[in-house]
Amino acid sequence: MTHPAWNEDTGGAVYRSRDPICNLRIRVCLQRVTSTSLLLQQLQQPSCQPGQQLISLATLGSQNAASGYRPEEEEEEAVIGWQEKLFSQFEVDLYQNKSACQSPLDRQYHQDILKLEKSGGRKNYRIFTYTDHDRFTNMEEHCKRVTTSAQEAPSYLAERMANVRRRRQERKPLDGSVFKSRIVTWKPSEEFIKNNHVINTPMQTMYIMADLGPQDKLGHGDCEHVLCTIRVDSNGVITVKPDFTGTKGAYRIELEGEKRELWKYTLENASAVVQREEEEREQRVFKDLYSRHKEYLQGLVGSDFEMTLPGSLRLFINGEIVSAQGYEYNNLYIHFFLELPSRWSCPPSQQLSGVTQTCATKVIGKDRVAFFSFPFTLEVFFTQEDELEGSLPQWPVLYFEVLSLDFWQRYRVEGYGFVMLPATPGAHTLTVSTWRPVEPGTVSELRRFFIGGSPELEDLTYTRVPSTFQGDRLSRFGFRTETTGSVTFRLNCLQQSKAFLESSSMKKRMQSVLDRMGGFSQRGSLYGVLEAFQRARRRMQEARESLPQDLISTSTAQL
Repeated sequence: MTHPAWNEDTGGAVYRSRDPICNLRIRVCLQRVTSTSLLLQQLQQPSCQPGQQLISLATLGSQNAASGYRPEEEEEEAVIGWQEKLFSQFEVDLYQNKSACQSPLDRQYHQDILKLEKSGGRKNYRIFTYTDHDRFTNMEEHCKRVTTSAQEAPSYLAERMANVRRRRQERKPLDGSVFKSRIVTWKPSEEFIKNNHVINTPMQTMYIMADLGPQDKLGHGDCEHVLCTIRVDSNGVITVKPDFTGTKGAYRIELEGEKRELWKYTLENASAVVQREEEEREQRVFKDLYSRHKEYLQGLVGSDFEMTLPGSLRLFINGEIVSAQGYEYNNLYIHFFLELPSRWSCPPSQQLSGVTQTCATKVIGKDRVAFFSFPFTLEVFFTQEDELEGSLPQWPVLYFEVLSLDFWQRYRVEGYGFVMLPATPGAHTLTVSTWRPVEPGTVSELRRFFIGGSPELEDLTYTRVPSTFQGDRLSRFGFRTETTGSVTFRLNCLQQSKAFLESSSMKKRMQSVLDRMGGFSQRGSLYGVLEAFQRARRRMQEARESLPQDLISTSTAQL
């Protein structure tokens, strides 16, 4: 009978299992193949008869018996469960002495060994295990190579990842009244940044070991060899290195030294096989669980897609106040509110105003920047009226003011501004410049610096067109302002309306307001042209009013 070739593939294999890891069983068979030194000794001895060139089997057998060879001592088999502790001869000798036990785990091992001796002693002599609680790490894994190159130089990250602890150390409880470490590191060093790039995924490790020393000298650390390493994480991923042998042949261990003994061992999955009835019952349980979870999710979302009413537009905005830069003082915060024009409404639970947190500034380049990253959500509805189908709707406006807070809790107005909500859906990043009113002279600036406070607007809508203004022209003549910093907004806009879906009605009602909103680019360009035209007309009116009367009449006569 020919034996299969040696299994040279000692790489690991990864499995995934939904069963509890406590059901894992591994059968390990360890056997000494031959003693190389004994074979060399036979080859070096002269033959018994002249001309004889073959080794006599009787001679080899007699010398084996004379040297104390017993086959039952050179083969051992054990079925090991997950995190099952099998003691080695060294651990038995160590933990038998109660004075050598210091930690609770050591004392527990002392009790286990005493119970083991009362029950007849341990059944295994060469095969033993190191569990996740033991202080053992396979040092050969620290020098793993990533490539096959002989000139490979491991990087800093590779060295640190190789030194990740794969065992659970004894931990002392910390005093809850005093923080042992800083929660926030304000000025991280380069070493701190490198160390925090090391990934230490929590997982449990178990080693199946073998003591390959002489039979009468078991328990030496130099003779311990790792047969198999098993790792399990919380996701049910099982890593076995080396893999189960199966039909690929046994693994071999060749010892160094004068004897150069050769051992072989096999690894088999000895876990109990699930019966067909139990497997079908498990599948039914999982199927029922998945169906219940699906029904639960459907109950949360609803079976019908939420649609807006006919003739209405739903505008949903996920916004963020990103940063404010270029302001004079530190500790900034922003107060904002949304103005809804006519025919716009919002749900009763919707908040149309808000205040950000107070944020300190940091110097970036030449500006002092305060990063808020303050999120807000807006949901508003536009309802179309039949008598106003041909008119363009007014779009909601977001007004805001930037304020600063000093050490004495006094605030100053740093700037006013407004944002026209984008008329097109999608992601938009807007940077809005602000201004603040000023008084002539130095007294107001001294009061602002020493006492706090500054000229303020009673109505924030004055930054654009006041909501209470009913005239044809709005004059700001004599109103002194000063340009301050700018605020950056990030807006993600969603629009929903039945007019976007009903293509047939869109062809028939191309003049309606909502249908023209379907052409986002056309509506946006038309709105921009109308705004630009109104601004130009307003400037012409203001310039016309500021010119002398005789100059206007002369220009008209020339025309």
